[in-house]
Amino acid sequence: MENLFLIIISTILISTILNVFLKKLDIPTIIGYIFAGLIINYTFDLFHTDSEALTLIAEFGIVFLMFTIGLEFSIKHLNAMKREVFLFGSFQVIFSGLLFTALALFLLDVGTKTAIILGFALSLSSTAIVLKVLNEKNQIHTGYGRTTLGILIFQDLAVIPILLMVSIFAKDSDSVGLLILQTIGSAIIVFAILFMGGRVVLDKFFGWVTSVNSEEIFLASVLFVVMSASFIAHVFGFSYTLGAFIAGMAIAETKFKYRVESDLVPFRDILLGVFFVTIGMQIDLSTILSYGHIIFVLLVSIMLIKALVIFAILYKSLQRRISLKTALALFQVGEFSLAILALAHNNGLLSSTYNQVLIITIVASMILTPFVLKNITKIADKFSPETETEYENISSGGYKNHIIICGYGALGQKIAKHFKKIGINYIILEHSMNFVNLGRERNEPIILANASRVDTLEAVGIRESVAVIVAIDNASKLRLICEAISSIDSDINTVVKVANKSHQEIIDGFKINHIINESEEIAKILIDEVLNCKIKNI
Repeated sequence: MENLFLIIISTILISTILNVFLKKLDIPTIIGYIFAGLIINYTFDLFHTDSEALTLIAEFGIVFLMFTIGLEFSIKHLNAMKREVFLFGSFQVIFSGLLFTALALFLLDVGTKTAIILGFALSLSSTAIVLKVLNEKNQIHTGYGRTTLGILIFQDLAVIPILLMVSIFAKDSDSVGLLILQTIGSAIIVFAILFMGGRVVLDKFFGWVTSVNSEEIFLASVLFVVMSASFIAHVFGFSYTLGAFIAGMAIAETKFKYRVESDLVPFRDILLGVFFVTIGMQIDLSTILSYGHIIFVLLVSIMLIKALVIFAILYKSLQRRISLKTALALFQVGEFSLAILALAHNNGLLSSTYNQVLIITIVASMILTPFVLKNITKIADKFSPETETEYENISSGGYKNHIIICGYGALGQKIAKHFKKIGINYIILEHSMNFVNLGRERNEPIILANASRVDTLEAVGIRESVAVIVAIDNASKLRLICEAISSIDSDINTVVKVANKSHQEIIDGFKINHIINESEEIAKILIDEVLNCKIKNI
């Protein structure tokens, strides 16, 4: 017991010291946790000891990561990025997975089942590292950032069937077809219980919990939901992560999504850190000495093949520069690949030697990623110096007593035209390059930017503005913009056009000064026309 306590203290201390130094080099904390695990492993000689309790805790790091990912998978969210997620993402996972599977069959001494698992595990990239770096560098809304995010979303979705595939392959059964049908049937039951049932129950449950206005009770209720959903999935023969993911999806459909997300992120990150510590503990340095040349060849080959596949998929649909930067951002293998390999190894589908070699290769690719992302613009400049469609850097200051127009669609164009005619000072924020180019042709003061970001709104002087007009139709973007405005100052004079009552309900909690309901206003005009006999008989 005392030894375990000493190991925990030492792990926390080493992780803290390493991450302080690594953070100064702009390297994600994930790498620090992995090296901390490696140091602890050899300091306390843990490599051959039983660490089942620590592994179980680490698994919950992945559980809560999958839960928070599930929170992002509302139907509206996926619909807004359907091309990036379902087209680019599916092509990337399928083509990369099949290519790596074929290479594993021909080059490695493994069976078909193991080759398939290896192939699709290697097709995944690191959501944790890539999104963390992109967010820190404020590049998530750039041309390549959006494409990268879309592909990562599909990869995260693909984790579920890959984990299920490992479970199916691990079971000894003469009838694989029957096993698959049973698995699909169980999956439907689990989905019905957790998602369909959750949507009905969770709103009322969290409403009841929040009635006492206690943060700790609310957090406890969230932990209860996550762990219960994980347990139910496990009872039906699935991984804990599947239950957590479905629970996240169910909560994403409730009004408590954003509060749950903000409350759980620190808890998730700590547990995820434990997971990476256990990955570091699995690294055997003797493997590097014995198979160093193989690891190097694998590392270079995997990163090169993956980058080429992604570039080839995107090249015809996007700018060459955006395709190149997306390929460079996703060339590594990710944390879920480690989880899949660990499950395969524990089920006897992957030998200890292959497992060790692949773990070290994957970790090495993850370590290289922050350095590549930090210099991605310089690398892209050498291979593709063309101008990239990205959001502009907006310098703060210079805006005062003006009106901010969010959106330059049909409505935004009419508003801008009228303001220009009567001499009112205004500025337009638009996320579509096509509309931005149209505005520039008309000499409009238009900026390619994300109006849902607080720093963007601050930079165009929202506090000094006369009013903000939100003239967009997308409901999810409408909510994000109103949420950003409200977080800056709820007294900002804001005018929002909504399409209907349901869109109005989405932004009801943000204290918007003026909401124009399009359907209601048109109905009033039509009624007025009829009552005043202005409609002529045809």
